[in-house]
Amino acid sequence: MKKVYLLTYSLILSVWLWGQTYQIGHRQVTYTDPARNNRQIQTEIYYPANTAGDNVAVANGQFPFIVFGHGFVMSWDSYKWMWDSLVPLGYILAFPRTEGSMSPSHSEFGKDLRFLNEKIKAEGNNASSFLYQKVAQKSAIMGHSMGGGASFLAADNYTNFTTLINFAAANTNPSAITAASRVTVPVLMFCGENDGVTPPQQHQIPMYDSCISSCKTRITIKGGGHCYFANYNFNCNFGEMTTSPQPTITREEQIARVNYLLVPYLNYMLKGNTSAGTTFLNRLTNNNNITYVRNCTTTLPEQNFRLNPLLYPNPIKNQFNIIMPQETNNVQIVIYDILGKTIFREIRSGQIITVNLNESTPSGIYFVQLSAGNEQHTLKIIKQ
Repeated sequence: MKKVYLLTYSLILSVWLWGQTYQIGHRQVTYTDPARNNRQIQTEIYYPANTAGDNVAVANGQFPFIVFGHGFVMSWDSYKWMWDSLVPLGYILAFPRTEGSMSPSHSEFGKDLRFLNEKIKAEGNNASSFLYQKVAQKSAIMGHSMGGGASFLAADNYTNFTTLINFAAANTNPSAITAASRVTVPVLMFCGENDGVTPPQQHQIPMYDSCISSCKTRITIKGGGHCYFANYNFNCNFGEMTTSPQPTITREEQIARVNYLLVPYLNYMLKGNTSAGTTFLNRLTNNNNITYVRNCTTTLPEQNFRLNPLLYPNPIKNQFNIIMPQETNNVQIVIYDILGKTIFREIRSGQIITVNLNESTPSGIYFVQLSAGNEQHTLKIIKQ
């Protein structure tokens, strides 16, 4: 009962925070890639609908989409938790069924993920497609285990998508570690602390270190395993039983901990919900269930602010400086706490802007939002 409660609570909390919910529609489609000798890519697509079921109409609206690669000798239906969690929130998910044999081609699988990212976008402009005018242009390429490694292969020197996300990514042949050295989009990686199948030291950490993205985050679920990023799958679980260490949390707990961070990240990256970006950072930095490493040129990486300001000192007592690379006029400065309450708001100009907080402002984490014209940048400060 506790297991069901954890997963249900995670979904209910996400729905309450992030708005309208949809029923889950499903359709199986086989796409053809003419660039690879008319390769057939059988794909399971789950999408927002007003009525649940197979081949039902897509709900009104345009929805960002996710292309997801399965693990080694695993099937797409091992990730039911993902479409159960994300489709009701307004996401389209596409799962290729290719390369499910004992001798898969990692290279072809990576190309399948990239192809589907392009194809689903194009379907939004195809009047004969059931996805016509239903597809937003922001997308994520994701994957678990083999599919996680293949996601790096898909992203190798490729930028026509918004973010790369993977779970217990396995190094592949060709090497996902090498491919990561040519990945520049924002990257979010999930690892299991007790993953004996793809130990982070040999797999995810080298990928992360190799990756040249301007914003990358690696989250390790404490006590988490390899197969617990998926629903139960005999092949995966049988293999994991022979490894060490073993997970010390339940599958449902691990999935709930992932969703707690994944949902606000996607809502920010793919839907542009700035409050969700703040929520993601708050949950990341105040979370006893994970450890994390984050290297970003900005706190909210998707906000491409050409001025790239520097804030110092940090932590602060009451005063800090904002340094712009050049003289800047009419910069709106808004400072708010982790509950979203505004504690400071001014419009200032200059190259070095000094801000003084009231001495009575409590110690804690605050966010400094800078806006100039159509650009916006957010930095985190810690008040001692």
